[in-house]
Amino acid sequence: MESVPHDVGPRLRTMRIEKGHSLSAFARRVFYTKGYLSRVETGLQLPSLEFIRRCEAELDAPGELVPPAGTSATSATSVQSPAAAAPGDDEVWLMTMAPIGSAFTPITRREALLGGIAAGTALARWSTPVADPGDCVARHRQIFDATRELGQSAPPSVVMPMLVGQAQALRRLSASTPARVGIEVAVLAARTAEFAGWMAQEDGDDAAALWWTDRAVEVATAVGDDYVASYALVRRALITLYRGDAPATIALASQARSRPGTPARIRGLAAQREAQGHALAGDYDACMRALDEAGRLLRDWQADAPTGPVIGTAHVTDPVAVVSGWCLYDLGRPREAAAVLDTEVPRIPSSAVRARTRFGARHALAHAASGEVEHACLLTRQIINNLAFVQSATILTDLRKLAKALRRWPKNPHVRALDPALTAALSPAA
Repeated sequence: MESVPHDVGPRLRTMRIEKGHSLSAFARRVFYTKGYLSRVETGLQLPSLEFIRRCEAELDAPGELVPPAGTSATSATSVQSPAAAAPGDDEVWLMTMAPIGSAFTPITRREALLGGIAAGTALARWSTPVADPGDCVARHRQIFDATRELGQSAPPSVVMPMLVGQAQALRRLSASTPARVGIEVAVLAARTAEFAGWMAQEDGDDAAALWWTDRAVEVATAVGDDYVASYALVRRALITLYRGDAPATIALASQARSRPGTPARIRGLAAQREAQGHALAGDYDACMRALDEAGRLLRDWQADAPTGPVIGTAHVTDPVAVVSGWCLYDLGRPREAAAVLDTEVPRIPSSAVRARTRFGARHALAHAASGEVEHACLLTRQIINNLAFVQSATILTDLRKLAKALRRWPKNPHVRALDPALTAALSPAA
């Protein structure tokens, strides 16, 4: 995460005066108190990077107070996966039915033998023939599609056990199908593992998210599908994005875009992620270029979309437009972000609760940062209600920012009325 230099306050004061803004007028423009702005300018308080980006946008001086973060030499392995067992038949999966659905552990067969559980897993080494492999794959595809839909309205703890079970079923099915059908099984297994990685991240477990992403890459690569390996970089970039690491996000997404043979959809999704990284770094021009490229690539993909499970989001009508609203907020342009999200968030289907809540939180943030407190509170209440169903660790990240933004108006009656529900939603037991 970028750090704010200690001399930023006096430099902000110099730029403000050069632009002809009084302290009071500028405080009103950025929707902070005059006292807070004064403390920042005199060096008594170190501001957040978000505040600095807001000031830069108002002064029409992007990156002049805190330069955009440069792209680091981050590689695909910079977001470290947990130590994993060797793939294939030497690995045993254990899943206990814990109430929260999270007790899943991959272990080696050697560990299983030492633990005395080999008797329960020995039969898994036998290949079981399937009467009609093609029909079996089609039914598994239906299960996957239904589980993916469920993931939009149910918590990860409900969805993950289903994904683990299906991943193991596909793992066994692949050993008993002819080569032609076996490739279809492997591709579906890779999509299942990739989606399990997303659900693990939503559950707040980055280590499990990376483990599942690695499994998806292994399965797909084994049958010559290198696309998942490219998309894995985009998934890793999402983890670094939520960690606030702009250089790593940019580097990982850029690697995904530059891999030879990567299809247009994955390059488009990578360009989107790269744009989010540039926005986090405060680089407006690079962000807009990446968004333009994402739009072009995703339009190309839609013109010649292949069959099979869609990689990446399948529930947002115009992902580039809604991500542009996301980016504008990070670039310190909340009014522009709010205008975009006012249009795009209502276009997300009401059944896609997770996607609607994710971008809805950013929508509420944009209105709060624009000083539209009453409307922000109304939107936040909807976010809180939806979050109770989907229980997303990543959406909670924006909800915490939202709480901090709204509490700058402690005397506002709408903020005071919302505060108990907001506090409850942010509590560990929520």
